[in-house]
Amino acid sequence: MALTGRTALLAALGSLPVGIWDPSWTGILAVNAPLALACACDFALAAPVRRLGLTRSGDTSVRLGEFADVTLTVTNSSRRPLRAHLRDAWPPSTWRSGTETTASRHHLTVPPGERRRVTTRLRPTRRGDHQADRVTIRSYGPLGLFTRQGTHKVPWTVRVLPPFNSRKHLPSKLARLRELDGRTSVLTRGEGTEFDSLREYVPGDDTRSIDWRATARQSAVAVRTWRPERDRHIVLVLDTGRTSAGRVGDAPRLDASMDAALLLAALASRAGDRVDLLAYDRRVRALVQGRAAGDVLPSLVNAMATLEPELVETDARGLTATALRSAPRRSLIVLLTTLDTAPVEEGLLPVLPQLTQRHTVLVASVADPHIARMATARGNAEAIYEAAAAAQAQTERHRTAEQLRRHGVTVVDATPEELAPALADAYLALKAAGRL
Repeated sequence: MALTGRTALLAALGSLPVGIWDPSWTGILAVNAPLALACACDFALAAPVRRLGLTRSGDTSVRLGEFADVTLTVTNSSRRPLRAHLRDAWPPSTWRSGTETTASRHHLTVPPGERRRVTTRLRPTRRGDHQADRVTIRSYGPLGLFTRQGTHKVPWTVRVLPPFNSRKHLPSKLARLRELDGRTSVLTRGEGTEFDSLREYVPGDDTRSIDWRATARQSAVAVRTWRPERDRHIVLVLDTGRTSAGRVGDAPRLDASMDAALLLAALASRAGDRVDLLAYDRRVRALVQGRAAGDVLPSLVNAMATLEPELVETDARGLTATALRSAPRRSLIVLLTTLDTAPVEEGLLPVLPQLTQRHTVLVASVADPHIARMATARGNAEAIYEAAAAAQAQTERHRTAEQLRRHGVTVVDATPEELAPALADAYLALKAAGRL
C-alpha cells in the first residue's frame, strides 16, 4: 500500500541507515535537508490565503431560540488548490453553550478558479444585533507539514427578534373578539358602543335597546345591535428603567412585558384599532407610530429587538409628557411597568391624573411566581420566615394596585406565563364595556 504526505516522509526518514543519525553536523544536515526541502515545497504549494475572495449570504433576522443559517462563499482565484480549515467567528451569545466548536469550524477543498460554500448555523441566546467577527483560514500544503494562515473581515449582521411565545393564545382571543363583534352565531347582545344594525326583538333582549321609531314603521318590535368601536388608538408604553432589569425565572421582566405587548398589538390590530409603541426610561428608546394594520407587528418586533433594560430610575414625568404627546386624542394607554411601592408612589402616582383625565389607562406588571411559592412554604423555621416575607411583599403589591384602581386605572398583575393572556382579556373587557 503506497504511503503519501507526512506518513511517507516519516517512513522514508525512519528507513535511513543508523549511521545517518550521527550527532555531528554532517549527520544533522543529512537528516534535516530532505525535511527542510519537503517543508519548503509544501509551503510553496499551499494556496495563498490573502488572495481568497469571501462573501456572505443567508438570514438577516431570526426569532430568539430559533436557528439562523449564514453562508460563506470562498473563491480561490490562485492557481493552487486550496486545502483549508476555516473558522467563522461570531460572538458567544450567538451559540448555545458547547456548540460553538462544531458549528463554526469547517474543512473545505477548493480547486483553482472555483468557489465553495460553507454554512454556519447560529442559535442566538440573546436579543439584539449580532455581528460576525473575523474569518480565519489555515491553508495546508499537499503533505500537511506547513500552513499559511490569515484572517478576513466579512461583515454580516443577524438581528435576533423577541420570541413572541404568547402567540399561541391569539386564536382564542380572536374568537372572543369575533363574539364581541357579532361575526359568529354566538352574539353577545347589547355590548359595544357603535351602532351595527336593527333586528327583530326576542325575549330576553334589553328593552333599552328597542328602537321605537323603527318599530313604528314596521309591524314587529325592532332592537338596535351594537359592536365594539373600531379605529381606537392604543399606546403601548414599555418602562425600560432599572425595575425592568429584574429577572423573573430565566429572563428579565422587560422580556415578559414585550411578549404581552406583542399579543395585545396583534389582537388590537385585528380589531381595527391603531397601535403605537413607546419605550422610555429617561429618554425615548423606541418609538413606533402610524403603522398600517399589516405592518404593526413586524415594526414592533423589529423595534423591540434591540431594547435592553437601563440601570437608571425611570423619569415618570418625562414618560407621561412623552405619552401625552404621542396620544393627542383620547386613547388607551397601556403602561407595562412595576408595581413596586416606591417607584409607583414616588414616581407614577403624582403624575397619573394627567393621564387619567384624558385617557383610559391600563397598568400591567410582571409578578414573580417564586414569591407565590414562598408564601405557601412550611415545614421549618426558615420556610416560615420566607413565607412571612413573601406575604408582606404580596400585601404591599396589592395595596399599590388598589391605589392605582382608586385613580380609575385598570391593573393587570400576573406571572410571565399569564401576563399576556390576562392583558388581552383586560383589553377585550374594556372594549366590550365601551370604555375605549
